[in-house]
Amino acid sequence: MEKMGGSGKRFGVLLCADDSEYVKKMYGGYFGVFVRMLEEEGESWDVYKVARGEFPDDEDLNLYDGFVITGSCSDAHGNDTWVSQLLNLLKKLNDMNKKILGICFGHQILGRAIGGKVTRSPTGWDIGVRNITLSPSLPSPLSSLELPTKLSIIQCHRDELRELPAKAEVIAKSDKTGIEMFRYGDHIMGIQGHPEYSKDILLNIIDRLIQRNFITENFAMRLKEKAGMWEPDKEAWKRLCISFLKGRYCERNGIENMNIGGIF
Repeated sequence: MEKMGGSGKRFGVLLCADDSEYVKKMYGGYFGVFVRMLEEEGESWDVYKVARGEFPDDEDLNLYDGFVITGSCSDAHGNDTWVSQLLNLLKKLNDMNKKILGICFGHQILGRAIGGKVTRSPTGWDIGVRNITLSPSLPSPLSSLELPTKLSIIQCHRDELRELPAKAEVIAKSDKTGIEMFRYGDHIMGIQGHPEYSKDILLNIIDRLIQRNFITENFAMRLKEKAGMWEPDKEAWKRLCISFLKGRYCERNGIENMNIGGIF
C-alpha cells in the first residue's frame, strides 16, 4: 500500500488496473491522477492495488472517510478471484454506510455489488467525449452546485450497467448509455465516464487499444478527430466528485466548506 497526505480526513483508492508507462511517467500512475483531482490540504490518501490482490484489512476500514474505485481492463461482470474479493469488500463498506465513488469499472462493480446487472454494451465501444444529461432533481449536496443540465465527460468502455435494484436512482443518462450515473442511499455514487481523465490520457489509451487489436486504426483516427472537437467539463466534474465524497459544496472559483445535509 502506498500513502500520500497528512493527518486530516483519510481516503482510499481501490486501484483496479495496472498503470500504463505513460500515466506512470506523466502523472505518477492512476493513483496520482485521482489524487490530483480530489485531494485537499491535510488529507491522507492511500492506494490498494486490488487487481493485484492487495486489499485493506477489515479492522482498518473504519479508519477511512471514503473510497474511490477506479477503472479497469477487466470485466465487472467477470468472476476473477480479485473481482469476487472486491465485491465482498464493497458489500461490507455498504453495510458500514461508507462513502464510495465508483468510476467506469468502479461504477459497474458498485452496481453489481448492490444487486444490479452488468453486460457488454449492445451498441459497442464508447470512446471519446460525450454529453450526458443530469437528472433535474439531483440529491443534496450535488443539487447545491448549480450544475448545467448537460456535462461533457471522457468515455472509454464497452461494458455498461444495464439494471439497478429498485432502491437505486439513475441520476444521469446519455443517448448511448441509459445509466451514466446512479446513487444508492447517500453513500454510494457511480459515474460511467472518466472525470479524472485528461485528453492526453484518452489519446494514449486509443493508441493502446490499437496495439491490442481492440479497435482498428481507421476507427481510432475517427475517434481522435472527434476528441479534438470537444473539451470535457473537468472542473464541474471535480466539484461534483468532491461534493459527493466529502459532503461539501464546492465553489466554482475555489472550494470552501459548508455543512450541508473498462480504464487502462
